[in-house]
Amino acid sequence: MASEAVSNHDDHAHPETHDHHDTGSIKVFGFWVYLMSDLVIFGTLFATFAVLLRGTAGGPDGSEIFDLPLILAGTFALLISSFTYGMAVLAMTAEKVDKVKKWLWITFVLGAAFIAMEIYEFQHLIHLGYGPDRSAFLSAFFTLVGTHGLHVTFGLVWILVVLYQLRTKGLNDMTRPRILCLSLFWHFLDIVWICVFSFVYLMGAL
Repeated sequence: MASEAVSNHDDHAHPETHDHHDTGSIKVFGFWVYLMSDLVIFGTLFATFAVLLRGTAGGPDGSEIFDLPLILAGTFALLISSFTYGMAVLAMTAEKVDKVKKWLWITFVLGAAFIAMEIYEFQHLIHLGYGPDRSAFLSAFFTLVGTHGLHVTFGLVWILVVLYQLRTKGLNDMTRPRILCLSLFWHFLDIVWICVFSFVYLMGAL
């Protein structure tokens, strides 16, 4: 009876702790639901690209315009950023906020390098006259790759917001679930990009 009383006393003495943990779990679960809806969007874009792959309208196909060494460099940058974000999560688990911030900054730089590669590629293709209005193939290509790029850009903004919150609030019950949700988002984008690189670039270059 005494132990039950102590347990009940602890539950009533720290209700906010339980509320924070419950709220964090709900946020992570809700973000999983969002990722599933995002997966449907990318699946639709992949299917559209597959249908329009041969719709070049007399223009170039992937084998004529894709710069694989450049794309491969960007791919390595994004994949390495997935590793560095994993290190940030491990540092968060160890309660080392300075290391969390360091790994997040490295992740940001790698992600920004990937976006710079993508912007250069788009500008180069448009300069050559191979913009999204040139053919159905190029329209599907710009839409699929551009949608992924917009997601990565949003992730970079999110990293900056998390870094600001870590500087002002540190690691707490508010910032931890946000770091975990961003981790899910970032790894999801890496998986999507592996599919883009394999299906769009490698197969398109054949």
